[in-house]
Amino acid sequence: MFDRFPILGQFLRFGVVGTAGFLIDTAVLYAMLWLGAGPYGGRIASYLAAATLTFALNRAWTFRGAASAPVARQWGAFVSLNLVGFAANYGTYAALVAGSQTVADHPVLGVAAGSLAGMFINFAVSRRFVFRAA
Repeated sequence: MFDRFPILGQFLRFGVVGTAGFLIDTAVLYAMLWLGAGPYGGRIASYLAAATLTFALNRAWTFRGAASAPVARQWGAFVSLNLVGFAANYGTYAALVAGSQTVADHPVLGVAAGSLAGMFINFAVSRRFVFRAA
C-alpha cells in the first residue's frame, strides 16, 4: 500500500518520529520544571530539544532520499519553517496551561495537544520545503 501511496508511508514515519519527539519534549520540559524554569520557558527549551531530535530522525529515515542539503543549512530551514507549526503547538499548550487547572497540574497533556496541533503543519512544511525531493 505504501508503494502506491508513498506520502502515507512518509506521514506514518513522521508520526513515529513525532512520538519520539513528544517523549523528549516531555522529558526535557519536566527536567526544566524541576530546575525552576517554569512552564513557559521550560517549554521553549524542550521544544528545541525535540525539534533537533525530530530533524535528525526525519532526515535519516522519514525523508532519507531528500537529505541532500548540508546538515546545518537544512536544520536551520527545518527549525525556521516549522515555526508555523511551533506557533500552533506552543499556542495550544500555553492556552491549555493557562485555561485548565488539570493541564497546569499535568503539562504533558498540553504537550500532547500541542504536538497534535502542529503535526500536520510541520509535515506539510517539512515535505514541501525542507526535505523536498531533488
